[in-house]
Amino acid sequence: MNPVSPLTKTETTDVREGAGTLGLKLLVLNASNEGEIDTAFATLVQERAGALLLSADTFVTYNYDRIVDLAARYAVPTIYASREGAVAGGLLTYADSLADSYRLVGVYTGRILKGDKPADLPVQQSTKIELIINLKTAKALGLFHCSAAPTR
Repeated sequence: MNPVSPLTKTETTDVREGAGTLGLKLLVLNASNEGEIDTAFATLVQERAGALLLSADTFVTYNYDRIVDLAARYAVPTIYASREGAVAGGLLTYADSLADSYRLVGVYTGRILKGDKPADLPVQQSTKIELIINLKTAKALGLFHCSAAPTR
């Protein structure tokens, strides 16, 4: 988590609640610069964490390449908050579809340009969720075994 992000408090509360429901131990690590990312990974390894869930903060997203490298080096299965994490080599992402979100932005923009008042428009969010698994990374972590080569 980026401790200075406005998302941190809400995300931490939600993840703590989910971990508690599942009976999982949660270790929250903060990073707001590259050195703290390295320190967080050292702590993950020391604590023998089973996986890493990243926040949706822009600092974290901006550092996906560094995080992907460290996750591979220390063999930490990592869940990213946007598809770019899996595309960069991370294990998986489970998140709203950016394409669907952008489509909604276009619809809103069109309605406003046609004269609708923004305050009169309903609040909407993307309902399309994407699960993207990087099979190469899953294989490298020993999480996926298949004799047939994937077609994609």
